[in-house]
Amino acid sequence: MTQALKPSKPDSFEKNLERLGTIVSQLESSELTLERALQLYEEGMQLSAVCQKQLEEAEGRVEILKKRADGTLTAEPFEARDGEDRGGV
Repeated sequence: MTQALKPSKPDSFEKNLERLGTIVSQLESSELTLERALQLYEEGMQLSAVCQKQLEEAEGRVEILKKRADGTLTAEPFEARDGEDRGGV
């Protein structure tokens, strides 16, 4: 019998950015095969999209904090506005 996989917690922005930097360094190397370079490029594009989404969510949270009318600063979870794609790459 197989176990259902639990959804894993997404990596942090910093970890994703670090991996993206590693990929860029590897792509700048002239010792890669074409196939490996394409794999790294694809991974890099996916990570770039994930990082962009993480930045947009952080921006949304900042906007929520700024909009408090009574002067209190209380963090709320950021939820995408209707029509925004929250799916993965």
